[in-house]
Amino acid sequence: MLGVLAGFFVVWCIILVGWFVGRQKILGENARQVLSSLTFFVASPALLFETLSKARLQEVFAAPLLVTAVAAIATAAIFFTIVKFWLKRSLPESLMSSMSASLANSANLGIPIAVYVLGDASYVAPLLIFQLAFFTPMFLMILDSSTSSHRTTPLSFVVMILRNPMIVGSALGLIVAGTGFKVPELVLEPIHLIGGAAIPAMLIAFGMSLNGTRPLQAAAGRRVDTLLASAFKLAVQPALAYVFARFALGMDGHALFAVVVTSALPTAQNVFVAASRYKTGLTVAKDTVLITTVVAVPAMIGVALLLA
Repeated sequence: MLGVLAGFFVVWCIILVGWFVGRQKILGENARQVLSSLTFFVASPALLFETLSKARLQEVFAAPLLVTAVAAIATAAIFFTIVKFWLKRSLPESLMSSMSASLANSANLGIPIAVYVLGDASYVAPLLIFQLAFFTPMFLMILDSSTSSHRTTPLSFVVMILRNPMIVGSALGLIVAGTGFKVPELVLEPIHLIGGAAIPAMLIAFGMSLNGTRPLQAAAGRRVDTLLASAFKLAVQPALAYVFARFALGMDGHALFAVVVTSALPTAQNVFVAASRYKTGLTVAKDTVLITTVVAVPAMIGVALLLA
């Protein structure tokens, strides 16, 4: 338990450094964008490649992946039913709100939590792979079909997935793990050094993003939607993950703790990007990202205390 709390302490310290750096504008106006691009396109793929190349495939694709999929899909389906038929929102807005309630920040916060709290970045791999390869494209395809603009073919979604650097890094790492190929140390060393930049850069950028954020200031009649989406993301989704993992699959110990913690990660920031693109659910997406981002780490500490 002390190790888990120490891991959260390290994460929060780096986030606070990022918050201070952003507040003082030490790195300039575009620093957060530069750091985010560095982690997304360069450092994170290197970290995922190195981690997954040493992983056991049955540990990545077996029970954790199934728990991730069931918890996310069930959360999205239940929340969609509430928003569409109880709150009477439009189909596109209901889809976007469901995305806000179930799509986790598997990279910018998920990878650091996996490393410092769970002890291994491979614990977040099932969530990352499921979301990037299936869950997000599924939402976007349905949104495309329910709006009059941005029509996209299934082939373009496949291309989008294959061009994602985190998917590429993960896929190459899994190929190495599956084939048993040993990467030469001379090649692995620069990958290791580049991957080492991912976590501090992610957390500093994350901390910088917290400056000036005030959720529910312009909720435009969507406070109930936002608060419900936040509760579903931080409480309902990890609860569903726990029930399914514990009672349907018989998971326990650290494996159970890992799938519940990763399910309690905050809403992914690219949900707001999608809402901006489709011009629907903007308020709910933005405020849910902000609320869950601020509350997520205390919520995960609560999960750790409950499962200790």
